[in-house]
Amino acid sequence: MEKLWTPLILVNLKTYKEGTGKRALDLAKKAEKARDKTDVCIGIAPQYTDLATIAKSVSIPVFAQHIDPIRPGSSTGHVLAEAVKEAGAIGSIINHSEMRLKLADIDAAITRLKELDLIPVACTNNPKVSVSTAALEPDYIAIEPPELIGTGIPVSKAKPEVITETAKLVRQVNPKTTILCGAGITKGDDVSAAIRLGAKGVLVASGVVKAKDPYQVLLNFAQAASRL
Repeated sequence: MEKLWTPLILVNLKTYKEGTGKRALDLAKKAEKARDKTDVCIGIAPQYTDLATIAKSVSIPVFAQHIDPIRPGSSTGHVLAEAVKEAGAIGSIINHSEMRLKLADIDAAITRLKELDLIPVACTNNPKVSVSTAALEPDYIAIEPPELIGTGIPVSKAKPEVITETAKLVRQVNPKTTILCGAGITKGDDVSAAIRLGAKGVLVASGVVKAKDPYQVLLNFAQAASRL
């Protein structure tokens, strides 16, 4: 399993039917093909039940969509960091707007991931939360205004200042944290705009997973990123 480099395109399959089971594996293979064609880093975050199959089948980085800040033991129904690592994940998204955590739990989740040499991608909703999260030292912060998620309206157009301000403030607190941008990204121009504004990549979901031709969309994203 390969580690990460930038620019990074991280595809969150969420719980879409188009990103479940065999279709999740098909999407992962298309992402791998787009990576091979452009040499832009493309990762994928499938559902837990698909993690092991996908991690064994492709060479692109595979992430969990969430882990709980727990240790092995009596935690029925929770997601254990050791389990996603055993399945082949190299890291996990945490604090997505659809799976929010308290700041103390974000801190604990980041700690658990780093204990296992896993990569935390912490989602935030605005520059202030991004600054607080940066102090917890995640490897990546993905800034995503929740009101734009799934709308097809990119944050780079609707709220470009969110990206620029987040990048500026996070660098002051923790220059080692890499900024990604999400919400409403559907075209290569959205990717290149986010990078120009200070992001080092994007977190995407429906714009790829629900596309008629996910490979072409990913290829377009990667080509746009590679030109910068």
